[in-house]
Amino acid sequence: MDDLRVSLVQGATLWHDPDGNRAYYGALVAPLRGKTDLVMLPETFTSGFSNDAIERAEDMDGPTVEWLRAQAARLDAVVTGSVQVANAGGVHNRMLWVRPDGDVAHYDKRHLFRYAREHERYAAGRDRLVVDWRGWRINPLVCYDLRFPVFARNRYDVERPGALDFDLQLYVANWPAPRAHAWKTLLRARAIENLCYVAGLNRVGRDGNGHSYAGDSAVIDFLGQPLSECRDVEVVVTTTLSASLLAAHRTTFPAMLDGDRFTLD
Repeated sequence: MDDLRVSLVQGATLWHDPDGNRAYYGALVAPLRGKTDLVMLPETFTSGFSNDAIERAEDMDGPTVEWLRAQAARLDAVVTGSVQVANAGGVHNRMLWVRPDGDVAHYDKRHLFRYAREHERYAAGRDRLVVDWRGWRINPLVCYDLRFPVFARNRYDVERPGALDFDLQLYVANWPAPRAHAWKTLLRARAIENLCYVAGLNRVGRDGNGHSYAGDSAVIDFLGQPLSECRDVEVVVTTTLSASLLAAHRTTFPAMLDGDRFTLD
């Protein structure tokens, strides 16, 4: 497992403007070619977090998936972020994981934000996704999932002695400024309890519902210490994660061996 370069693309998503957002985020990621392994875009990066955007949800053959494929190929990196995707089961807040070779995996947001009535319009996902990328095992999640540590738990893998489910956990979000303290605190908690790196990407600016976003995107190490922290401005930050430091920490502090075994319904 070599070191991994992770790029946080903290932008001010345009309201209900998929074409405009693809152009906007395309310009932000363009300088990253050859300089990163993984590019993170915000939750619902083509529209902003909106229940009304469900009416323009795309399918997996839509323009955003094709745009992500083109970006990943050009950057030679995985590009990930969430959009509204319609299928036979309804519309999901779907985090897309797009590799340079065009392969697409996805995770559908399990915990829908009841406070904003997301659960009344969107279909909930059920299953976690853990992907392998350049020697790392990575668990992508979406926004409100951050509040649910059982689902996010890094479990000891009995099939791979000494191993955990994942090395890096990702959160893409539209997390409003009034709850910024919870965002910053929970990112650190997930890293400490899971003996892993955590990268959390939030947006900035003000959306069409009048909600303000403070950014506060960050990359946190396995001790809960920030490697990168963003303020409330548009910014692209690339952080290199050390594979050797992670392995050494898990060897000297093997708390995963004392964890509780459980299954999820």
